[in-house]
Amino acid sequence: MSKNKQLKDFLDTKVAAYNQPAFIKDDPVCIPHLFSKQPDIEIAALFAAVFAWGGRTTIINKSKELMQLMHMAPFDFVMHHSTADLKALMQFKHRTFNTTDLLYFIEFLRFHYTKHASLETAFTLQFDAGEDNTAKALTGFHDYFFSLEDVPHRTKKHIATPVKKSTCKRLNMFLRWMVRNDNCGVDFGLWKNISPAQLICPIDLHVARVAKRFNLIQRKQIDWETGVELTNYLRLLDATDPVKYDFALFGLGVIEQYY
Repeated sequence: MSKNKQLKDFLDTKVAAYNQPAFIKDDPVCIPHLFSKQPDIEIAALFAAVFAWGGRTTIINKSKELMQLMHMAPFDFVMHHSTADLKALMQFKHRTFNTTDLLYFIEFLRFHYTKHASLETAFTLQFDAGEDNTAKALTGFHDYFFSLEDVPHRTKKHIATPVKKSTCKRLNMFLRWMVRNDNCGVDFGLWKNISPAQLICPIDLHVARVAKRFNLIQRKQIDWETGVELTNYLRLLDATDPVKYDFALFGLGVIEQYY
């Protein structure tokens, strides 16, 4: 049996173990799963992804807190909030994400959804079906997100871009949620203009440690190119859906601490 076949078989068993509804409740993906309407799912998912650094319990709790401040109706809140509604947000904070950032996010989302039915179009402005990966989707989203007048400079740190060599881990995770559609119940598969084959695997310290143990990556630094390197290897295991292995690498790294 070839090395890649052995690796694929091993990782496939881990994907099967973690890519199931039981995984949802302890992961930030549980936040968009609170909702059934697409705009609510998209908005909840974006905030949960942006908040996704630090402990998962805190990420989930702060995301739920924000959803409650939005009356558990994020799309309606974005589009129809009152001054009193916004005042209720003034004490909200998660790590370095504060009210200034939150108000700009709401302003952008209202601007976008006034013209578009889905957040997907925010990611396809500079992107087409022939792209090798989602670099242009993320670059285009970054440029569009910060195209409104009077952007708070401090908010720019919350939306990453490949142009600055960021891993874009949180946005890659968000895209996984929105794009992958395998009927396993975790990822939503709502967006059809980006292919699962184009996604880049989210990478952080935990995932990188596991990837290095299996010799999936050679780069020492963890940046955008490392995510591309990892994904290119994962494409050898499944060219049509390489990022399904995020479940395996994350589970091995964070839950099993398989270093």
